[in-house]
Amino acid sequence: MTLDQILPPERTLFDVTGGSKKRVLEFFSTFIAQNTPSLDSQEVFSRLIGRERLGSTGVGNGVAIPHARSPHCRQPMASFLRLAEPVDFDAIDGEPVDLVFVLLVPEAAEDAHLALLAQVAELLNSADTRTALRNAESQHQLYDTMVNAIHHLSAQA
Repeated sequence: MTLDQILPPERTLFDVTGGSKKRVLEFFSTFIAQNTPSLDSQEVFSRLIGRERLGSTGVGNGVAIPHARSPHCRQPMASFLRLAEPVDFDAIDGEPVDLVFVLLVPEAAEDAHLALLAQVAELLNSADTRTALRNAESQHQLYDTMVNAIHHLSAQA
């Protein structure tokens, strides 16, 4: 499974108002639950916050990869948010975050979860990809930039 299979255009969000790490996770939880009847926003939020308590998912270079497993999630789901203003995410480098790639996977999907996380980390480890995502001027351009980067990464594998 590749990231472009679980990241539809409508879950690539441009210039999202963040405010704080908690608000970003609340926004995502509400957004994903509105579009996925099997999910409850409070349950998703609780799982994401629970994962953050284990250690920040702010991986550095302005990037965060919040992720969680949910028994109500039937297949892996992703969302990419470019924040309007960077927020403190307790990232390992202390820098604020403006690129947030969220993964939600079924409870039992441990191998898929780890493989998808590795793909996201490798994808967003590229300075060129991060710059292109930050320079996108619309939701459509942001999605196209992300998909092109995913395809480029797949071609290198």
